[in-house]
Amino acid sequence: MRALRNLLIFVLLAAGLGWAAFQWWLLRPLPLQTPAPLSVDIAAGSSSRAVAERLADAGVGVPAPVLYAWFRLSGQSRALKAGSYDLEAGITPERLLQKLVRGEQALRSVTLVEGWTFRDVLAALRGVPDLTPDLDGLSPAQIMERIGRPGVHPEGRFFPDTYRVARRAPASAVLRQAAQVMDARLAQAWSQRAPGSPLKTPEEALILASIVEKETGAAADRAHVAGVFSNRLRIGMRLQTDPTVIYGLGERFDGNLRKIDLQTDTPYNSYTRAGLPPTPIAMPGWAALLAAVQPADTRALYFVARGDGSSHFSSTLDEHNAAVRRYILNR
Repeated sequence: MRALRNLLIFVLLAAGLGWAAFQWWLLRPLPLQTPAPLSVDIAAGSSSRAVAERLADAGVGVPAPVLYAWFRLSGQSRALKAGSYDLEAGITPERLLQKLVRGEQALRSVTLVEGWTFRDVLAALRGVPDLTPDLDGLSPAQIMERIGRPGVHPEGRFFPDTYRVARRAPASAVLRQAAQVMDARLAQAWSQRAPGSPLKTPEEALILASIVEKETGAAADRAHVAGVFSNRLRIGMRLQTDPTVIYGLGERFDGNLRKIDLQTDTPYNSYTRAGLPPTPIAMPGWAALLAAVQPADTRALYFVARGDGSSHFSSTLDEHNAAVRRYILNR
């Protein structure tokens, strides 16, 4: 009887010590065998055993059977999510399970900049090594179809901002997210348009905002630049803005805008054609969108760069010519 009691005590002590050791292990940093963060990709449909084996193969210094036993013992082995993960230095078994169950995937930042063209956006996406390149070889029309925008011209359709996407996410996911944000911001700006605006649709607001984005050197001038173009649209005067001509030249533009370029007609030549160009010419930011729908109340019809990033605005051609002589010709 005493022997049985002693055995029972021994078993209980052993179990208690084992449980205490297990609790201690859960809170101890895992011995990562490569410099942190350790990147691990978990394939879709992986079983908890396969996840444990993938972690061990990637460099988590714990045998796969031990990890698998922990997943099963936790009761959450069926809740592990596929994806790309970064395991930071000091991560514990408990934190590892939490990360996998919550699907806390490794994120990468992708920044789209105001004034970029669609070509600039694609070049930037190609430069992000952790994105899956699912746009290579596709035409602009095919790209727009891939992100659910068939028949939509891509220029100006993506809101410039910094986006966080999962590592290994397709590049198209960034475009899809940026297009959704632009839809929301354009609708927000359009709802705040000033009475008497010459713009008839949100599409026209987006086009004008892209021109304002490219024409503004100083933030303080943005609404005044929009005011000049709004005034010209209102009276049927040609916009005569160089950025539209440059956009129409495409890859033929070598950095030097010539007189012949201003005289050669294209759908984007605002010197030869009245009204707005057929599409945006770049990605406008929020400030440009707001300026396009809330232009400054001004009589100005002209502006010229002062050389310090700001512009001089004129309401008459004589005043404008004087400003050109002063700031451009240095007379």
